[in-house]
Amino acid sequence: MDDNILPEKSGKQPAAPRTDAEKQAVLNRLKRIEGQVRGIQKMVENDRYCVDILVQISAINKAINKVGYSLLERHTHHCVADAIKKGEGEEAIDELMKVVQQFSK
Repeated sequence: MDDNILPEKSGKQPAAPRTDAEKQAVLNRLKRIEGQVRGIQKMVENDRYCVDILVQISAINKAINKVGYSLLERHTHHCVADAIKKGEGEEAIDELMKVVQQFSK
């Protein structure tokens, strides 16, 4: 496996479980994105103008990135910070940098 690739499933658990409010906020955003994707499917079915579809795809990309950045921020504040406090910071920072690189591709 390439050292710069993260496994699909790490087998790890969050340092602090997400609150119900945090879970609900992420789920609400993902459901909104899911609705946007269904809207694009209908646009394709209805033979809508390519640029109109591309604008919607761009909006979805921005929305999914926003969800990702919020998860990345939470991971840094909880999991990485906790690992640093436990003296396991190097591994956590390496993992964080890999996910940042993967996320920014």
